[in-house]
Amino acid sequence: MTTTVQRLRTRLEPALRRLFHLYWRFARGMTLGVRAVVLDSENRVFLVKHSYVSGWHLPGGGVETGETLREALRRELIEEGRIELAGEPAFFGVYLNSHVSRRDHVAVYLVRDFKQDRLPEPNREIIDCGFFDTRALPADTTVGTRLRIAEVVENKPQIATWR
Repeated sequence: MTTTVQRLRTRLEPALRRLFHLYWRFARGMTLGVRAVVLDSENRVFLVKHSYVSGWHLPGGGVETGETLREALRRELIEEGRIELAGEPAFFGVYLNSHVSRRDHVAVYLVRDFKQDRLPEPNREIIDCGFFDTRALPADTTVGTRLRIAEVVENKPQIATWR
């Protein structure tokens, strides 16, 4: 009986996470998130793969009520990558994330000064993560992530929407 319950739970949890994520896309008012282009000493970028959306993304997430952008960035980097800011992140830009909602905006920071004792173990939210050469990103890296990396690393013109 326990094995059956565990199997059912294993199948239901990802589906429920996706359902709640979809619900919040439409039920919330204007939303604000943060993401970071984290570059290590070899100029590799840190990316995460979530359990509830496909592809590789820059680490980050929603800004909670009463939280500043930097506080949210600090929290999300620790949660998703065990990355601790060692200096001030550089503000890079704000983007309309219209593929999520016409009310969703994302603030992007560049992070070069950080500490990371090790990569985190996969969990319910982050199923994989790591540093990647910016010229050889995983095939399923999202378009918006690729654009932000190119804007930062290759000095490409900034685009106002996330895409």
